[in-house]
Amino acid sequence: MLRSKTNVLLTVMGLACSTAVGLYLLPGSAAKAEPTAGKPDPKRAVVKKESNVADTVYEFTAKTLDGQDKSLSDYRGKVLLIVNTASKCGFTPQYEGLEKLYKDNKSKGFEILGFPCNQFGAQEPGDAAEIGAFCKKNYGVDFQMFEKVDVNGEKAHPLWKFLQSEKRGAFNTESIKWNFTKFLVDRNGVVQKRYAPNVKPEDIAADIKKLVDK
Repeated sequence: MLRSKTNVLLTVMGLACSTAVGLYLLPGSAAKAEPTAGKPDPKRAVVKKESNVADTVYEFTAKTLDGQDKSLSDYRGKVLLIVNTASKCGFTPQYEGLEKLYKDNKSKGFEILGFPCNQFGAQEPGDAAEIGAFCKKNYGVDFQMFEKVDVNGEKAHPLWKFLQSEKRGAFNTESIKWNFTKFLVDRNGVVQKRYAPNVKPEDIAADIKKLVDK
């Protein structure tokens, strides 16, 4: 008799569990099935932002080419183009186009921030004085240049880690591929677009115009 009651109880419990699972998986229901362990469903994956992760570029500080600390919050309300540069690169002539973009849009609240980097082919070997003299003499650069930094790896400047995480590059990867990678930032300090090294400054002009004209 006891065994019979036990079997009945187990049967009822089994039906209840089956019903509950069925409701959990019911299409359109509020509850969603969890992905199989080890195989997350990309359509349902939610990336939670850590509380200590920055929201805008204004939360970073960098040293200018003359060694002064510069908070990017000083550029609040302006459109920014942030570029990693090099003096001995095949893309170095882009300095000329960048300077033109700067002159054409400066009065509308546009700034270019250049960050020399020696991580790609050791094409920026000079010190701060040499970099500054090269930019001014050869391309008449007037936009803000910063101290040489790493843009990839453990020693990468925090700003560049942030930029990469905000906008991925080719093949959906974060790492900077070469000199003259460019990030366009709106007036709220939010990264809007990322451009590959081979994208010429003049090809970005239309995107800049859209932001400065807002």
